[in-house]
Amino acid sequence: MPPRSPSACTPTFLCACAPFDPPLSTLRASVGRAGRARRADGLASRTGPFPRAASQSPPGPLRTVSPGRRGPSPGLARVRTHTSPHNRSTELMSKHIAVVGLGSMGGAMAATLLRAGWRVRGFDPAPAARSAAGEEGVEVVEDLDRLAGTPYVLLSLPSARVVEATVPVLLARRGTRAVVDTTTSEPGTSAEVAALAAEQGVAFVDAPVSGGREGAAAGRLTAFVGAEPDALDAARPVLDALTGGRYRHLGAPGAGNVVKLLNNVLAAVNLVAVGEALAVAKAYGVDPAAAAAGISGASGASKASAVMYPDWVLTGTYDSGFALGLMARDAALAVETAGRRGATPHLLAAASHIWQEALAALGPDADFTEIARTVAPSLTSEGATAA
Repeated sequence: MPPRSPSACTPTFLCACAPFDPPLSTLRASVGRAGRARRADGLASRTGPFPRAASQSPPGPLRTVSPGRRGPSPGLARVRTHTSPHNRSTELMSKHIAVVGLGSMGGAMAATLLRAGWRVRGFDPAPAARSAAGEEGVEVVEDLDRLAGTPYVLLSLPSARVVEATVPVLLARRGTRAVVDTTTSEPGTSAEVAALAAEQGVAFVDAPVSGGREGAAAGRLTAFVGAEPDALDAARPVLDALTGGRYRHLGAPGAGNVVKLLNNVLAAVNLVAVGEALAVAKAYGVDPAAAAAGISGASGASKASAVMYPDWVLTGTYDSGFALGLMARDAALAVETAGRRGATPHLLAAASHIWQEALAALGPDADFTEIARTVAPSLTSEGATAA
């Protein structure tokens, strides 16, 4: 993969290309020291904006016995059950969520959570992203540490490096129940961060998503979940809101990112293969759109043939909303992840190499469907003109 460029970083935020000096062990120690200091100062028992002390469990429903009856004897007393003001306050407070990363996907997920009745606060280093989220109703903050202690956290970040550096900041204050990381990250990072969170009594779930910004906006994403069972239970309210139940628990922390990377590298292979195939069809005088429709109704079907080429390449719009640089990164990470277990996926590696070539030619900000410009130029407007 191409080296990161520190000069491209935003110094006020933990961006994907920023060097991350403190190792995770150092961050773990610093978070632990902060927690001990809070306990020493008596802050652990203070009722703050997001209380989470074990001794402050909310009482159960009140039982009111009608007049004229002595005691709550079943069969004699008429019992009315209602929710106390304390319970209502706790229920409302539990639907507070912080969204870190308000870009194309994070911003759409934040808006979906708002529509689902959550109170959403958010942070992003980019003023434009904060402004757009604010227009949707998100309570934006300019400092990440202001989100520490929020009951639920949703991460939509550019890389595992940023996840490593962000989570300890969010755990520096008590109150967080679950962190749902939708970043396409690295399995080892997810496992380490989940362990760090567990030390603080916080559930961490790696739940990278598929479905694009349309799925995010509609609350119909698909999530690949890696988590311990109790962590998954803690994160279900967030996962349900974002996916409508379309998520699969794949195993321990990190498992979600293993499968998501494999999903993305398969999509990368399909984009290359379908482009080459449709270029051959065009060379024989077959309309590429007709060829794509025919293939999509048969055994060679894929989302690349059914959606990506018809909607984004053959129309010349190239507006899927997913960057070529991210797909090139994910393909390379998938091959690297395979190598860590001794696997040598030759086809996946060859596809990853093609994506690196496209990255060099088109740049990281191109739409990922623009790889057609390099693998099937005859399908593009430029290629058709040259022909």
